[in-house]
Amino acid sequence: MEFVSEKIIDQVALSLEGSRGAYEEAVELLREEQPVVLAYLFNEELKIFTQGEKEYMLYLILVIWEAVKAVKPEGIPATSTDAFTAKEEKNWEILQAQKKRTFRDKLDAFFDQYPQEDLLAFVEDALVEDEEDDAVVTKEGREAVFIILKTVIDCWTKADESTSGTK
Repeated sequence: MEFVSEKIIDQVALSLEGSRGAYEEAVELLREEQPVVLAYLFNEELKIFTQGEKEYMLYLILVIWEAVKAVKPEGIPATSTDAFTAKEEKNWEILQAQKKRTFRDKLDAFFDQYPQEDLLAFVEDALVEDEEDDAVVTKEGREAVFIILKTVIDCWTKADESTSGTK
């Protein structure tokens, strides 16, 4: 799959932020084309997240989705529940194997030979730069949000299948 560059990600983010209509249209298309991902985001089991965290994750998922579609004009196959769950479990295993202290240091293992590094960096930056007192994502929720978004990237780009992802 073609590389999703920071430039593409920034363009998508600006277009979604700049137009309420574009955002709403993207949500509707996501609902139609990726029902598993959207259903997962609003699953009852995710009560640990605040409404603000869920809305922020939705925005980040939309940016990822639109950016991947920009380089994959043939479309993104719908993600199955089984594929999502398997990739999510693998990502949790990688994270839990990390003995490092800081959030950012724990994420280093995910970048090792990862083919969609800019997408992953977008997610990391969205969570790390959001660390101020009025952060949308709580310190407790950051790891879980990262794992969900990394899993979405893996499902839509098959990125985890071309790298070991472990250190």
